[in-house]
Amino acid sequence: QAQLVESGGGLVQAGDSLRLSCTASGLTSTSSSYAMGWFRQASGKEREFVAAISRSGDTAYYADAAKGRFTISRDNAKNTVYLQMNSLKPEDTAVYYCAADQSSSTTYYTRANQYQYDYWGQGTQVTVSS
Repeated sequence: QAQLVESGGGLVQAGDSLRLSCTASGLTSTSSSYAMGWFRQASGKEREFVAAISRSGDTAYYADAAKGRFTISRDNAKNTVYLQMNSLKPEDTAVYYCAADQSSSTTYYTRANQYQYDYWGQGTQVTVSS
């Protein structure tokens, strides 16, 4: 059974950094067969795209809100994807979810589309105080 487990969330102050991790297990193929994405959902809002990374890790995709502050990376040997978040703002407060997609598409539209993803984690809370 496929499982994605996020970790690394917490309560921080504006300007601080956090690194989220997402470890996959039970996938039907090796983790390098999946594009990975990070999404977030703030209270009372729709879930939105944050960042994604291609199967090989050579292409990254970012929402405008994440560009220049967040960095997505992956270690396929560890079946883990990371989201390094710097210069955090109160508006970054949300539950952050990682997701896996077996599609080979490399378009931004596909990678940013939550309905494209096959597996989801339970989420980790990130709270940024002002």
